[in-house]
Amino acid sequence: MAMMNATLHHKAYPLGHDPRELDRLTLQARLFEPLSRRFFEAAGLRPGMRVLDVGSGCGDVAFLVRSIVGEGGEVVGIDRAPQAVATANARARAQGYYNVRFVECDVMDCMPDPQFDAVVGRLVLMYTRDPVAAVRHLTERLRPGALVMFQEGDFQVARAVPSAPTVDRMLDLIRATFNAAGTNDVGLQLRTIFEAAGLSTPQLRHEAVVGSGAGHPAFQVIAEVCRSLLPVIERFGLGSAREIDPDTLAARMEAEVVGQNGVLVSPALIGAWTRLR
Repeated sequence: MAMMNATLHHKAYPLGHDPRELDRLTLQARLFEPLSRRFFEAAGLRPGMRVLDVGSGCGDVAFLVRSIVGEGGEVVGIDRAPQAVATANARARAQGYYNVRFVECDVMDCMPDPQFDAVVGRLVLMYTRDPVAAVRHLTERLRPGALVMFQEGDFQVARAVPSAPTVDRMLDLIRATFNAAGTNDVGLQLRTIFEAAGLSTPQLRHEAVVGSGAGHPAFQVIAEVCRSLLPVIERFGLGSAREIDPDTLAARMEAEVVGQNGVLVSPALIGAWTRLR
């Protein structure tokens, strides 16, 4: 896979890349792992495939893909953040994954070679300036029959049922912050993005996690998103550290939801997949 000099084809990543944010990505990955596994398997990911993982973060999607393609396959992950790439490569070495590696590269600056059987990405197109151009660039050199699989978010479905004031406020705050930062959900645009990039109409899947009971990880994931977004929240004057209090936020949300025998619906993942003609 060839690479070009880095250029600015992406939006700013509002969540940052400090060690706590990388830990949050792994926590989030555990929450979404069953959804992504079902998506990849339904789309046709199989043992022995060579896969490009776009926007790898600290490696969780690549490791999930590796568990499907097996030792006979290969996974190459790309991410523009050097901290994330270093963490992902260290994790791969620690787990003995000789067929998984990560490269520092922007989405629009990598040149996937035709030997890839599939390209995957989870929650990555939302951070590109032009998702259509990104999908076209990533797929234009791949061989006919290669799989194209992306999962993007639908944050509008996230809510507590019955309504819970702290959960409602934090979810509204997250949505407002992403909007202010110029980052929006593109999950429901995936069909249009694929078709505009010259791909066949994709198959689509929409799935969310519904958490109930004490200790469900969805509470902690939302709290850690708020923690990572806090500098941006304060910069735009949308909230304050005192109001959010990230160290106690998960417990406060959990107490509200569990106290009224409610449930917490996570943001959904919308998956789209097709094969190149």
